[in-house]
Amino acid sequence: MKSKRQKHSAAFKAKVAIEALQERESLIELSKKYGIHPNMISRWKKEFLDRAPELFDKPGQDKK
Repeated sequence: MKSKRQKHSAAFKAKVAIEALQERESLIELSKKYGIHPNMISRWKKEFLDRAPELFDKPGQDKK
């Protein structure tokens, strides 16, 4: 029997990614805490860092 794929909200992913960035706990500890594979946390962390500049872009403004 296959287990259903978990769906996490963007807010949850951001929370976990920020905790991973703070490096107060290892990825293993975070994975146990949230029940998520460490590779998934690493992926969310990378995506968070890659997309962070978008938060500061203003609509209609030229990019330099």
